[in-house]
Order: sequence, then C-alpha cells, then structure tokens
Amino acid sequence: MTEGIIPLWAQAVVGVLVVAGAFIALLGALGLVRLQSYFERVHSPSIIATLGCWFIMHATILFFSMLEQRLTLHGLLIAMFIAVTVPITTIFLMRAALFRARRNGQNVPPAVSRVVSSEPAAHDDAEHGGNRY
Repeated sequence: MTEGIIPLWAQAVVGVLVVAGAFIALLGALGLVRLQSYFERVHSPSIIATLGCWFIMHATILFFSMLEQRLTLHGLLIAMFIAVTVPITTIFLMRAALFRARRNGQNVPPAVSRVVSSEPAAHDDAEHGGNRY
C-alpha cells in the first residue's frame, strides 16, 4: 500500500463529514432515549442509517481515495447494503410490533389486509346469483 499525504483541504472536508455523521448518529441515539412508544422510536435508527451513514460514507470515499491516489468505492458498497437492508428490517419489525399490539388489544390501526378463506361463503352466492365469475 502506497502511503500518501492527504492535503489539508481534504482533511478538513473529511473531518466535517465525519463530525456531521457523528452528530446525526447522536441525534438518532437521543431519539431512541427520548421518544416514548416503539412506533415513534423506530424512526431514529432510520435517520442514523440514512443521513449519518451517508456522511460517513462520503468521508470514507474521500479519505481513502486521497490516501491511495485512486478512486476507492468500498464505503459506497457498505452504504448501499445498509440503505437496502434497513428499510426492509424496519418494515418487518413494525409489522411484528403491530401484530403483537393487536393481539394484546392495544389501540393501534386496524389491519388493512384480511385472511381470505378458500371456502366459498354462502352469502356470496346469494348476492351474485350463484355466478362468481
């Protein structure tokens, strides 16, 4: 690995980006502590994973590109992986929390989907004259 000297302007930009990413992560962590319900708290890690992660990713790309004197995109791959997996994980966690809250009888929005029986209902035949198609 070739050791390079990073120019002062690049060091300043990397420093600002890292501090900005760390500040966003701090705000997200404070949101986890401060917000009351699970449904409110689930938004805080999303903020960290999107904005904070992208600040750090830009700092990483700039730092290693200047250090190795070629374009390095390792940080971009990590940020893309996080950007894809965090929303999916959040959706699954929210759905599980909604399911659990409904089973416990808590005041949450009703389910949009419903379970459809594979057996034909008797009142459907009467409403449609026996012709379902």
